[in-house]
Amino acid sequence: MDERKELATGTKVQHDRYGTGYILTASLTHYEVIFERGGKITLLKSTAMGEMEVVEEAETAQDNVPKLTLEEVENALTLILDRYNGLEEEVELGDRWQGGTLILKPGNDSLPKEIPVEVFFHKIVMLRDRLRILEQNINSHKGLSDEDKIGLQQYISRIYGSLTTFNILFKDKKAHFVGAGSS
Repeated sequence: MDERKELATGTKVQHDRYGTGYILTASLTHYEVIFERGGKITLLKSTAMGEMEVVEEAETAQDNVPKLTLEEVENALTLILDRYNGLEEEVELGDRWQGGTLILKPGNDSLPKEIPVEVFFHKIVMLRDRLRILEQNINSHKGLSDEDKIGLQQYISRIYGSLTTFNILFKDKKAHFVGAGSS
């Protein structure tokens, strides 16, 4: 890349480490670039010029909306969701369970297993979040027919129904598991 050339917002670039990206902003000394493998990265112009190759130049500085295909957007979102473990929302444990312990007592007089309720609750929330991501992946899957998607969704609804026992742990009812029979 020509080290003196100024890159316009919207220019598509290729970086060895971060993959394909688009220039979001250009300041006097930096480029802010959104990469498919690295997310949003700020690079010094002096070093960026040697690290990036221009794939497609934006025609003017006013052409500041990158032209992305749907597949490129989906790939970027998938990478971001994978990196941040989905869109985990902040879910609170019910007040009465704070500092509590879950005790699993075996039937054969061996030592019981004690688990802090917060640890158990976190695992339940992670399970719920991963089920939601699975639902999203099923809904957006190009290879599944609508009939297949509905069938898989019914299994997931039954799983949610099986997990309603754990609703007592949640502080807010809006975070509860809801099975297939609920509205």
